[in-house]
Amino acid sequence: MRRFFNTLLDLIFPAQCLGCSARGEELCQKCLLASPPASRESASWIFPLYDYRHPSVKKAIWLLKYKNKKRIANVFAKVMHERILEELSDLSLLENFHEPILIPIPLSPRRLQERGFNQTLLIAEELIKINAGKDFVLEKNILKKPKDTEHQARIEDRKKRLQNIVDSFRVKHPEKIKGKNIILLDGVTTTGATLGEAKKVLK
Repeated sequence: MRRFFNTLLDLIFPAQCLGCSARGEELCQKCLLASPPASRESASWIFPLYDYRHPSVKKAIWLLKYKNKKRIANVFAKVMHERILEELSDLSLLENFHEPILIPIPLSPRRLQERGFNQTLLIAEELIKINAGKDFVLEKNILKKPKDTEHQARIEDRKKRLQNIVDSFRVKHPEKIKGKNIILLDGVTTTGATLGEAKKVLK
């Protein structure tokens, strides 16, 4: 029912880009590419694309996560795909990083039920469509999050963020990732605590 009403509203009030007001989508690829890159420090293995605090990017993420504007996943995926290919080109030469598996950060069952979908998985699926499975494959049933945790964004203290996410992930079918290269995907990263915990559990 919600999908029907959203489609009806899109027909009556066509989507406009948050950046340039062009009709067709909530954030166009041109405006996303023009958004400022992430300037904060992160671990060397984390590659944030944009500053999530930038108004257009922040609004687009909010619309995707909480207002069911799933078309935005494709816009993020198109830009992300080019960046991933650039990184893979360097990694394959310098670190023998071949045939990677793409693993999206999962939601807990309660959070998934509340939202109805995992926005990070949506982006991962769009990435696979764009790439056609040439450079990486998607594994969406490897990393699980049985433990429900407080939203990381609501916790200001870094130490508490780290404690909040500890032991929240589990690995299913570990034989599928043994000896494999992995690309971890998350929608938003601040301190990197979630990605760090997921990486630890996968290793």
